[in-house]
Amino acid sequence: MKLLILLGPPGAGKGTQAQLLVSHHGLIQLSTGDMLRAAVKAGTELGKQAKAIMDAGQLVPDAVVTGLISDQLDKHAHAPGFIFDGYPRTQAQAESLDRLLAERGLKLDHVIELTVDEEALVARIAGRYTCARCNEGYHDTFKQPKEPGVCDVCQSTEFKRRPDDNAETVRARLKVYRADTAPILPYYEAKGIVARVDGMADIAQVSEAIERIVAKDGLPTA
Repeated sequence: MKLLILLGPPGAGKGTQAQLLVSHHGLIQLSTGDMLRAAVKAGTELGKQAKAIMDAGQLVPDAVVTGLISDQLDKHAHAPGFIFDGYPRTQAQAESLDRLLAERGLKLDHVIELTVDEEALVARIAGRYTCARCNEGYHDTFKQPKEPGVCDVCQSTEFKRRPDDNAETVRARLKVYRADTAPILPYYEAKGIVARVDGMADIAQVSEAIERIVAKDGLPTA
C-alpha cells in the first residue's frame, strides 16, 4: 500500500492532481475538504459548524479531521493506497496521522508540496466561477464563455461563485497555511520524504513532475 500527502495552500491544485493520481493508479483520495463540504451540503450539525469556520478561512478542529481520516482508512483497508489531500495541516495532525498509520503497520511514502506565487494564486481563485446548471468551470481572466454570459456546454445563462472564492478569504487562508501548515514540512523533511513541485505550472506539467516522484515506487497503472 502506497501513501502520499499532497500539501500546498488552497487553490494550489491538490484536488486536481489527486484525481489524476486516482485515475492513473487506482489510489483513493482522502480530501477532508470534500468530506466537510458534503457535511455542509447535508446540513448536519457538524456541517453547520464547519461552514462558519471555512467561510472565515479558518481550520476545523483536529479531532474532527482525524476522526474522518481514521474512518476512511478502516473503510478502505484493502485499497492499493491513499492520497491525503489537504491533510495533515498542523504538526499535531501529522503526529496523529503517524500514529494512525503505525497502528495499521503503515507509513508515508512521499510528501509532495505544490509551491505557488501567492498573489497570482489570489487572482486565480478570486476570478473563478461555474455554470449553475452543469458546473463547467470559468474564470474572469483565463477562461470566459465564448459567448458572454452563456455557458459553452449547456447554454445556461446562470453562473455561481463559491462564497469563499474572494480575495479577502483567500488571503486569510494563505495566512493560515503559512502559520499552521507550512511549518510541518521540516517534520517530514527530517524523514527524507519531502519533494516540491511548481504548482503554478499547467496541470499536465505538474502531473508529470508528480509522476516522476512516485515512479520509483512502481505504482500500478489503473
